[in-house]
Amino acid sequence: MRGTDRRPARYARRFGGIAAAAAIGLLATACSSGSHSTVSPAQGRAQASASAKAHAAALARYLQITPADGSHDASPSDGITVTAVAGKLTNVTVNTSGDGVSGSLAADGKSWHSTGNLGVSQSYTVTATGTAPSGEKIVKTSTFRTLTPAQTFSTHIFEGYQQTYGVGMPIILTFSRPITNKAAVERSLELTNPVVGAWYWDGDQQLYFRPRDYWPAYTTVGFTARLDGIEGAKGVYGTHNLSQTFEIGRSLIAVASTTTHKTQIYLNGKLAYQWPISTGRASLPTPDGTYLSVEKANPVRMIGGGPVGSSGHYDELVNYAVRFTYSGDYYHSAPWSVVNQGTSNVSHGCVNLPPAAAQTYYDMSIPGDPITVTASTAAGKWGDGWTQWFLSWSAYLKGSATGQAVQAGPRGSTFVDPSSLPASTASAPLGTSARGNYFAGTANLG
Repeated sequence: MRGTDRRPARYARRFGGIAAAAAIGLLATACSSGSHSTVSPAQGRAQASASAKAHAAALARYLQITPADGSHDASPSDGITVTAVAGKLTNVTVNTSGDGVSGSLAADGKSWHSTGNLGVSQSYTVTATGTAPSGEKIVKTSTFRTLTPAQTFSTHIFEGYQQTYGVGMPIILTFSRPITNKAAVERSLELTNPVVGAWYWDGDQQLYFRPRDYWPAYTTVGFTARLDGIEGAKGVYGTHNLSQTFEIGRSLIAVASTTTHKTQIYLNGKLAYQWPISTGRASLPTPDGTYLSVEKANPVRMIGGGPVGSSGHYDELVNYAVRFTYSGDYYHSAPWSVVNQGTSNVSHGCVNLPPAAAQTYYDMSIPGDPITVTASTAAGKWGDGWTQWFLSWSAYLKGSATGQAVQAGPRGSTFVDPSSLPASTASAPLGTSARGNYFAGTANLG
């Protein structure tokens, strides 16, 4: 039997209204729930930015920078290397508070390496750009710091700023500590002047540069030592770079013969004077060798010849004196020996000149002017003055830790195999020194 709702009709209408209201409420609730999932503009931007950063980071893996970001105590001698693991490297920039950093990009775009050493105790930020295999642009950075050394060395150059020197003048460097990594130090040195030359180590703390032949007259020498970051010895680093500019003046070359008792003075390649001289007596001969003028003074007090009161003792003020050995040999005025000049040797080792001639030479002399003594019975001693020109070119090359020659020009210098150089056309005594010039009894000036 079918069931029948016996409630009045008004109740049916009431419950029907309630049901309809409930359905509307459910529909409203469903719509409201959808509106809560909407992303705000700010959230959208943040999500997009995060996505872009993640993508950029994924692309950055194609570039590798050494030292890595956040590194401390990086080795200055290792420099900076950037490598494209995939894709291509297009540019590298380095920002630092110290000296600027340059480098070279390989032709295939796969790598870049910095030139020279980095400085010690410096922060560097490297920015590398490239393209991914997909063609998208890549940007990667690395910020790192180089080590702070516990021990350092300093370097002093003899030549003064814009001072003028003779054509034989060597560059003289003195280091505050012994250097054992000599080749690395040599490679950090650069010259600008149209010469071929070489570096020569005299022990562990002194280094000379000498041209193969005398410097070209009236030229400027630029010198740069990029020593900041160079490990000169184990754990000992240079902390500063060094630069200097000086001049090479006119050519003034003196040649004294102990047997003809004459000296020739060549000015700019031409014989300007020939004067009578008296050199060291038989018991105190003036030693052979190609020296350089070291200093001059007027007058110079000269003391020697034995104890005070002995027959040979002297204590004199000597005028117009140009020194060429540390042990005390000079070109100087000697009015007391004029009668012997040109005929016999009576000095205590110096080159005696007539007073007027001595003044003329004194007025022209500057440090680095070549002075050659020939035909003596005494050999010159290495280190008794600036004796770099005692050595032949081949012997001088043996003093280089690299074994290479330096070929310099107006834009800098490079190290080259000595055998690749054209032969020298210079001749002694005007263009270079004679081979074996410091041996006793040699008069070969070529």
